[in-house]
Amino acid sequence: MAATSLPQRNARVDGLPLPDLYARVSRHVPAIEWPALAPDVEAILRLKRERNAVILAHNYQAPEIFHTVADIVGDSLALAREAITVDADVIVLAGVHFMAETAKLLNPGKTVLIPDMRAGCSLADSITAADIRALRLKYPGVPVVTYVNTSAAVKAESDICCTSGNAADVVRSLGVPRVLMLPDEFLAQNVQVQVPEVEMLTWPGHCEVHERFTPDDIAAVRDSYPGITVIAHPECPPDVVQASDFSGSTAMMMNYVTSKRPSQVVLVTECSMADNIAVANPDIEFIKPCNMCPHMKRMSLPNIRHALETMTHEVTVEPALAERARRAVERMLAVKPTAAPTPILKSWR
Repeated sequence: MAATSLPQRNARVDGLPLPDLYARVSRHVPAIEWPALAPDVEAILRLKRERNAVILAHNYQAPEIFHTVADIVGDSLALAREAITVDADVIVLAGVHFMAETAKLLNPGKTVLIPDMRAGCSLADSITAADIRALRLKYPGVPVVTYVNTSAAVKAESDICCTSGNAADVVRSLGVPRVLMLPDEFLAQNVQVQVPEVEMLTWPGHCEVHERFTPDDIAAVRDSYPGITVIAHPECPPDVVQASDFSGSTAMMMNYVTSKRPSQVVLVTECSMADNIAVANPDIEFIKPCNMCPHMKRMSLPNIRHALETMTHEVTVEPALAERARRAVERMLAVKPTAAPTPILKSWR
């Protein structure tokens, strides 16, 4: 895949720069704010050409990133798969640190940048490599399935990785009666429902965004909006997932909305998800009792521009550790899905 940038447009409509790009985000970015954002957008597009760079953006990124400068967008599984075939010298990861590490694991010869090193993850912070080694001593012979939302050091101690989109398929692929599924306790409990024949040994790690949702939130939305469709991320507590109409990864959420086309929907996940789907689905009403991820929101147009201007902050992984971590990720990518995979969303290429 060639590293190409968005088309440049110099024409102005009603005094606004880059009018075609603004049209993509006009429902979420007030016209009065766009002239302040456009210079960064224009600079990023130019810098991508000069650096032979691509921007990978997670579904939780703000619309002005997701819909104007990103080359490839999707959930963590989609970004991991696409990172393998990126034809570019530089990858900028608009997401959190474990995603940038994963991109580096799969592209050891490329420069991988993350615009803000503070973009962490509560799940990644909840478990260490030493914790995995201790669990292996406690449960000898039990395979370790590690959520991709972890550090490279943790992945290196694991047998195989998974994402929220393929966790059930990964567990089934092992053909064993028991697995250690770490570190997201709620994801493991929700996968347990899908794969009842396999016992899940869990770890008390939670996503700080999704753990705050409750069944009362769902009930309140249903009371206020009778007939609304409720879609929950599987990092939510099991009672929240059970109270919803559908649960799946962010890519699965997008696919559900665009294929089922409910007239009114609430996404029980990070706030920017609804904004990004709404751009392509103006006829669907999105109700947003959402929570915001402070780490994802560390990404901005100015710091993406700065990353490309200064080639910072470069993500590196020690080679021996990277080799072991890469094996766990590659084993995950080799698992065949039981259903047709959700298409990777690619931005305006």
